[in-house]
Amino acid sequence: MEVARSSEEISVSQRKYVLDLLQETGMSGCRPVETPMDPNTKLKPRTEEKPVDKGQYQRLVGRLIYLTHTRPNISFAVSHVSQFLNNPSKDHMEAVTRILMYLKKDLRKGLLFKKTANRLLEIYTDADWAGSPSDRKSTSGYCSYVWGNLVTWRSKKQPVVAHSSAEAEFRALAQGICEGIWLKRLLDNSELASQDQSR
Repeated sequence: MEVARSSEEISVSQRKYVLDLLQETGMSGCRPVETPMDPNTKLKPRTEEKPVDKGQYQRLVGRLIYLTHTRPNISFAVSHVSQFLNNPSKDHMEAVTRILMYLKKDLRKGLLFKKTANRLLEIYTDADWAGSPSDRKSTSGYCSYVWGNLVTWRSKKQPVVAHSSAEAEFRALAQGICEGIWLKRLLDNSELASQDQSR
C-alpha cells in the first residue's frame, strides 16, 4: 500500500498493486470503462456453458477482494463475482474482466482521511431488491463515515428473500444501524481512554 501524509490529511492507495494486477492479466492496454459492473448484466450460476479455469478465476477474485480494502467503489461488483467461485463461467470471467477495466480508469483512487470540524457519525445504506436472478435474494450495502471520513463499508447478499423493496431496505438499514452502534461504542471507549490518560 502507498501512504501519503501531510499535516492535514492521509491518503492510502494500492496503485502499484493495481498496475501489477493489470500487467499480470495482460490488461495493461485495455480500454477503461466508467463502471465496475454493467447494470444490465444479471449473473447466474453456470449451467451448460463451458467452464473457465476455476483456479485462475479464484485467484483473480481473491486479489480483487484484497483490493477492496482501499477501493470500496468495487465492493458491490466484487461481492457479486465472489458468489460463483466454485463453478465460474465465461460470463462470470467477463464480469471480473470488466472490474479490471474499471480499475484502469483511475489507478490513483483510494482512501482519503482529513482533519475536519465535523464530529458526526454517519451511516448510509442501500439494497438491491431481488437482484439475484437465481434465488431472488437482495444485496445489502452500507458505508460509515466517522468525522467526515469513510471508515467501514460492506456489500453482501441477504440471507433470506425479501418480499418487498421496503423489506430489503429495512434489512440493509438494520445492518447499518448495528455498524453504527458498534462504531459509537468504539468511539466512546476511545474517548474515555483518552480522558484517563490525560488525568
